Amino acid sequence: MERRTTPSLLVCVLMDLIGCASYAVPLLGEVSDVIWAPLSALIFYRMFGGPVGAFGSVFNFIEELFPGLDFIPTFTIARLVVYLNQQWQANPKKRALNDFQAGKRA
Repeated sequence: MERRTTPSLLVCVLMDLIGCASYAVPLLGEVSDVIWAPLSALIFYRMFGGPVGAFGSVFNFIEELFPGLDFIPTFTIARLVVYLNQQWQANPKKRALNDFQAGKRA
């Protein structure tokens, strides 16, 4: 499944906050993670699609399922990766200049 647009940063932050909300209720939190983990992975894949969505959904599933890892903002990190990759591909002149300044001469 290919992604059509970059997901909104606000939506990504909201999804990460929902994932962290399980810490609000101590004993119910880990039980809710069992329900939230597959749902979150599916939402992640539908939002990002492609290789980022496939890898990220598996990582997100594991992160939500294991106790103590809910603090990782998976949606926001993935959104940042996609955004930076789009900016890098959209500006080849700027990329060439940065490569030249870094000492990577063609």
